[in-house]
Amino acid sequence: MVHGEAWTVKELFVLPNEYVYWSIQIVLYPYMTGLVAGAFVLSSLYHVFGVEKLKEIARFALVFSFALLPVAMMPLLLHLQQPLRGIHVMMTPHFTSAISAFGIVFMTYACIVGSEIWFVYRQFIVESINRLEKKERRGIENILLPIYKIISLGARDLSPEALKADHKAVKFLAGLGIPVACFLHGYAGFIFGSVKANALWMTPLMPVIFIMSAVVSGIALCILCYAIFMGLRRWALPRGKTHFLPDHWAGATELTPEGLHSMQDYETKMTSKYLLIFMTLAITLELLDIIFRGYTAVRSWDIVREVIYQRDFFKIFVLQYGFGNALPFIMLLLPGLTTRRACVACVLVLFGVLMMRWNVVIGGQAFSLTFDGFMEYHLPIIPYDMETFKEGLGGALLVAVTPFVIFYFINMIFPAFITDDEAH
Repeated sequence: MVHGEAWTVKELFVLPNEYVYWSIQIVLYPYMTGLVAGAFVLSSLYHVFGVEKLKEIARFALVFSFALLPVAMMPLLLHLQQPLRGIHVMMTPHFTSAISAFGIVFMTYACIVGSEIWFVYRQFIVESINRLEKKERRGIENILLPIYKIISLGARDLSPEALKADHKAVKFLAGLGIPVACFLHGYAGFIFGSVKANALWMTPLMPVIFIMSAVVSGIALCILCYAIFMGLRRWALPRGKTHFLPDHWAGATELTPEGLHSMQDYETKMTSKYLLIFMTLAITLELLDIIFRGYTAVRSWDIVREVIYQRDFFKIFVLQYGFGNALPFIMLLLPGLTTRRACVACVLVLFGVLMMRWNVVIGGQAFSLTFDGFMEYHLPIIPYDMETFKEGLGGALLVAVTPFVIFYFINMIFPAFITDDEAH
């Protein structure tokens, strides 16, 4: 069977070798890289620009961005017919290929995020080593001790001069990481925008639109997950449990459910204001792109207009712009914002960005190169082979769940909820 034949439905005159080759995994690929970039930009608002109001959520966003990072390439590996060849991008780097350039940018960004986390938590790592070495019965912490010794890299100096140097390094890496993170996701828009054979993708605004929507989705996901995890901690604290909080954290005895609730509300409301700013920019760019297309009206505009205003009207203007943009924008803009309302708005924002990716990737393949036929993509729900599992609902859920599993284990090593003084 030809790749794409299982989920492609053709209508009118379509070339025999044309199918919807880029399916749900290629929708999730720019979506996941956008979450990575957006979460890092949120953490950099504090580390670089000194936005004290985002102090608590910034550290969580940094660790969560690191957990999202390995999943950024996961959709591509699931989509490849020969996934083991994916390592060739890393082994033979060059800038003549957009995909190969992505491998270079991806590894550079991974090194920046990993280094920043190391500098942020270096004092915590050293103090954990000293504490665990003095402890007789460690239990599961027997595993943590050698891990901390390895990642400490032998740098155990905790003098004021060394900690001050750590702060400078964090600020430098966070500032360097912002353009790299934007380029990491803007590259995905560049790939689509540079495909001259596709009328829907061929626009110079595509990379910028992808970057803005990436920041929006990353901030929305951090707000939602931060509120959920803080709620879990507030529920677990009276019961003597330490969900998402190590037993050895010094501030654990000072926490109260009321304090956690106050911190949750404050960080959620403050971060929502910045989410509104980036949403305004993202929506403006997307509407500007549609207006520009209609004004220039190139030869392919007739088929693109039919896809946008007729066949995909419900997906674009109702689901993406209505439920995914306008409704959460109004919910965040109304006075008296609560954590619950902010979380609902963030869910809608994430849905809207996902629909934007869907409409770009799937909608761009909706019409034939003949401009006289159309193709529809039907997401495989029940897999009957490995191909329909990877390119169907099962593969999508696997990609969606993996970051939270990774975050659970990373949080054991780098606690995402300790205070700034204890981290540094």
